[in-house]
Amino acid sequence: MDINPVPKKRYNVLQPEWSSHAVIYQVNTRQFSEQGNFEGVRKGLSHIKSLGADIVWLMPVHPIGEKNKKGELGSPYAVKDYLAINPEFGSEEDFKALVDEAHKLSLKVIIDWVPNHSAWDNPLVEQHPEWYAKDYKGDFRPSPWWDWSDIIEFDYEHVGLRKYMINALCYWVEKFDIDGFRCDVAGYVPNDFWQQAVQTLSAIKPVFMLAEWENRDLHENAFNMTYAWSWNETLHELAHGQCSLDRLRKYYSWNERSWPHSAYRMTFVSNHDKNAWDGTQREQFGDALEACIALSVVGEGMPLIHNGQEAGETKRLAFFEHDPIHWQDHEIGNLYRKLIALKKSKAVLGNGEYGARMIQVPNSKMDKVFSFVRCNENEKVFVVINFSNEQLEITFEEPLFQDEYTQWQHEEKRNFEAGSVCELEPWQFEIWVA
Repeated sequence: MDINPVPKKRYNVLQPEWSSHAVIYQVNTRQFSEQGNFEGVRKGLSHIKSLGADIVWLMPVHPIGEKNKKGELGSPYAVKDYLAINPEFGSEEDFKALVDEAHKLSLKVIIDWVPNHSAWDNPLVEQHPEWYAKDYKGDFRPSPWWDWSDIIEFDYEHVGLRKYMINALCYWVEKFDIDGFRCDVAGYVPNDFWQQAVQTLSAIKPVFMLAEWENRDLHENAFNMTYAWSWNETLHELAHGQCSLDRLRKYYSWNERSWPHSAYRMTFVSNHDKNAWDGTQREQFGDALEACIALSVVGEGMPLIHNGQEAGETKRLAFFEHDPIHWQDHEIGNLYRKLIALKKSKAVLGNGEYGARMIQVPNSKMDKVFSFVRCNENEKVFVVINFSNEQLEITFEEPLFQDEYTQWQHEEKRNFEAGSVCELEPWQFEIWVA
């Protein structure tokens, strides 16, 4: 019987070493400061750095279309000019100063890119109408089935559009030295376009690419990280008693068996869409919020902080108006700082192949308690989360959890052995480090 040779590695994106324990922070420039501009963000970079973040993701920085715009200021995802700066935010010099200051703080800067559609009054509409998708009447169309009346879709069958968009991406890297892109509805654009784009960009400098999509094959030749939408949706339903805990286990099974270990998946409890349309982090997760944040940081995946979460995310930010974040010291900010410091202190809590796989620890309340270990020959982190509103006493099975640990915050020592009982308050999480 002939044995076929080992196939060539399919997923070729190499993760940069600086990203091994990286955390990403999303900035809505319009709402980040009272000024609502680049200077306001620049002044806040040291705060972002203090949380432990490594990547600053700026929502779209381009001019916003006037035709069919929504609200007073319009959506930043209705791009009027891919080669210009939104004057609402400042000048090219202001943007360059922001990027330069971030780099001085060892922060990477990625900008939002909206490749699937443009504003109705983007000059490309007049210059190249053939680059746009049409409806059954032959008219320009918004993305089908969505209430996105302020934009019209591109058609990536046109080589000219692909060349234009790749040149535009290169412009921002070459002129402003940005470090990559967060790509809006990336799955609405053909994957082979992304491969073309990243190949061209990489000739300028290595770029970090985040896809707003959930598809493993985007990692094949283009994207470093994709959204873990299903993770967020599962935790949201768990917090409201709308699904069983086994659904979360199915997510991690899918993550381990169906996705390449090299792929980063962005885990989050909030972002601009969630905040604007679904509610604040506390509205979405209630008493489960802290446990969900903890899992986003110490579980597999790269955690995202949406600007304002650390200040309690006290309101739904208006999407089409200027509505500054209410900044204050808050326990959620302290929680993020402590969890991120723990993540960065342990090799096993690294992202992708830099970290260790989560291994399930069976327990006596599997319908309510989620428990796992991440370990190597030198380190072990044991995590136990009560995803219920009940006070519980639980025991654990199989020997992997057994060890001498230190409680992650209080330096309490504990020896977990066969028969050890763990007491948990409703929605409580515990992290033990060996």
